[in-house]
Amino acid sequence: MRIIGGKYGGLRLSPPSNLPVRPTTDIAKEALFNILDNRIAIDECDCLDLFAGTGNISFELASRGALSVEAVDIHFKCLQFIKDTTKKLHIEVIRTRKADVLKFIAACKSQYDFIFADPPYDLPSLPQLASLMLEKGLLKPGGMMVVEHPSTRKMDESSFYIETRKYGYSSFSFYKLDS
Repeated sequence: MRIIGGKYGGLRLSPPSNLPVRPTTDIAKEALFNILDNRIAIDECDCLDLFAGTGNISFELASRGALSVEAVDIHFKCLQFIKDTTKKLHIEVIRTRKADVLKFIAACKSQYDFIFADPPYDLPSLPQLASLMLEKGLLKPGGMMVVEHPSTRKMDESSFYIETRKYGYSSFSFYKLDS
């Protein structure tokens, strides 16, 4: 796992092999951030990374100058790796939160400019995840959201849906809330 661009671009991170994760591949992550670079100003964004796992996306956002990144995951060891790495790299914009993501979404009072969600591919509510976050008001007006999902699963229809990009077995579905 490596950070693709920004301040820490090229830096390799080595999470423990026993974490219960399926990290976004470097190739898919590079493609994702090439798209995002043309659509949002990451350095002006408060970001939310749901199902953060290794923090792969959180570190990429921080490296590219995000104002803040909240990394939410239920697994203590994942969050411990993120915390240890932020200390080692002196990254102050990433905050971690141990929570069941679906309960976090239901109770969250904050809004974000950019949300990335990479849920377990077998999560029963995965197709409704984007709609749920939009209904709960997590995305600021003008904000963008990306949900990673298996290419074989269709996401529920939403009037905020822009497009889906496929990268092998994984796909990214993009949503934008009008200003």
